[in-house]
Amino acid sequence: MQKSPLRVFVGVITMVLLGITMAKGYESYQVSSAKALTSENWGLGFSTEGEAPTANETPEELKQWGAYYIGNQNEKKIYLTFDCGYENGNMESILDALKQADVKAAFFLVGNYLETEPELVKRMAEEGHIIGNHTYHHKDMSGLGEEEFKKELTDFEVKLKQITGKECDMFYRPPQGKYSTRSLQMAKNAGYKTIFWSLAYVDWYDDNQPTKEEAFSKLLKRIHPGAIVLLHSTSKTNGEILPELLQKWKDMGYTFGSLQEL
Repeated sequence: MQKSPLRVFVGVITMVLLGITMAKGYESYQVSSAKALTSENWGLGFSTEGEAPTANETPEELKQWGAYYIGNQNEKKIYLTFDCGYENGNMESILDALKQADVKAAFFLVGNYLETEPELVKRMAEEGHIIGNHTYHHKDMSGLGEEEFKKELTDFEVKLKQITGKECDMFYRPPQGKYSTRSLQMAKNAGYKTIFWSLAYVDWYDDNQPTKEEAFSKLLKRIHPGAIVLLHSTSKTNGEILPELLQKWKDMGYTFGSLQEL
């Protein structure tokens, strides 16, 4: 039986429209997949003294992956964190200053630090500080496959428990601040909250340390409600100014919170 020209025409149009729809869907999938794998560097922009900076993502966008760069912006509270890649003689003074000021911090460690400084790691845990996961080998995690990504976290967890007898606090900081939406999702799937920061300064060059005045010009002028502050424990300047810095922040009306509150 011969089909009518109208039915043939309708069939052709239907197939064309279906093809267009499928092509658009595939194109959308490709864009979405590419975005998920795109590596980004965490960045901040400061415009007004005493106010929160703008960042790559908004707090609301980050929360879908269990990630944070700032706390409650209506509360004058600071979340103090340190990144610790290796020990060069500053940690004792940092821990002493925190103990004297009755301030708890979060220390994001790597595997090298666990291996070489077990006694300092034990002290951090014993004095009530959070020990966060900065990965075992400090790799760029943004493009890793799921198996390798998870191994970087679990190897750290195992080593930390061997040293302290305690489970790892489930906070993760991406090495070098590099991330992708896929890596954020993998961290969430592993049970971690990803912790970026809303205040940091160039303090990591051992041979080009900022002066006390340079440090205060950034850390006092740019402090803001809900700030997650990132300092590097390798900074000689940080070790020297920390007692005064903590007191100055307190004098400005700030208190100190725990990442557990986020």
